[in-house]
Amino acid sequence: MATEIGWRRAPGFAKFAFMKSTARKSTARNIAHPVPPSDIAGRIDAIDWTEASRDLDAHGCAVLKGLLSTEQCRALAALYPDDNQFRSRIVMGRHGFGRGEYKYFSYPLPELIAELRPVLYGRLRDTANRWNEAMAIDIRYPETHEAFLKRCHAAGQTRPTPLLLQYEAGDYNCLHQDLYGEHVFPLQVAILLSEPGRDFTGGEFVLTEQRPRMQSRPEVVPLGQGDAVAFAVHFRPVQGTRGTYRVNLRHGVSRVRSGHRHTLGVIFHDAK
Repeated sequence: MATEIGWRRAPGFAKFAFMKSTARKSTARNIAHPVPPSDIAGRIDAIDWTEASRDLDAHGCAVLKGLLSTEQCRALAALYPDDNQFRSRIVMGRHGFGRGEYKYFSYPLPELIAELRPVLYGRLRDTANRWNEAMAIDIRYPETHEAFLKRCHAAGQTRPTPLLLQYEAGDYNCLHQDLYGEHVFPLQVAILLSEPGRDFTGGEFVLTEQRPRMQSRPEVVPLGQGDAVAFAVHFRPVQGTRGTYRVNLRHGVSRVRSGHRHTLGVIFHDAK
């Protein structure tokens, strides 16, 4: 596996925090983890994207119910011990990011994730472009995820960013933003792979919104197994009395009280 070099922004950092960790190669044979046949296109089509778009505009996040089946969730979580699936492993406590760990997938991505990423991008692209227009940001995103990745790769952002996170009792994820280079898609998706109340307790997904000249606004997002949350990576536009202004968002996970919690993170830009 490759050495990880990535960027992650957290409160109180004057600049991006640097992460470097060499992942351990598995000495065992490549473990087969069959993922159930994908019905992802139908599941995504079944989501009320008009409502999701309204929620993103109003709150900076939107819950996508039942994005993955229970079987798909379990199969993806079962990939975690197999280092052959990943390019690097990050232990959060070593970098002051919280407690717990996560691994970045390597290319080629597992089939289900490789299918999920471009389809979700296509659904979120219009919101991303509309947000940038409202915030007077000149960047626009191309129609396909493949075209956007070519833009990333041309700028040296060639490392895949989808990741699998693992938490145990006492673990948590500090508030942060997943920014990995010059090119950033302004929305990302996190999918809960574990079942709350059975696999773990605590561990709520949390967003905070830093508003100009106001106190920060918290948002706790309840999720079930297979549910996803789409949310702002960095900024989102808010309509005020004097026009549109930008608010800054960060996300994290509260302390896991018991059990084990796995999450799939789908980030649409690649990393340097």
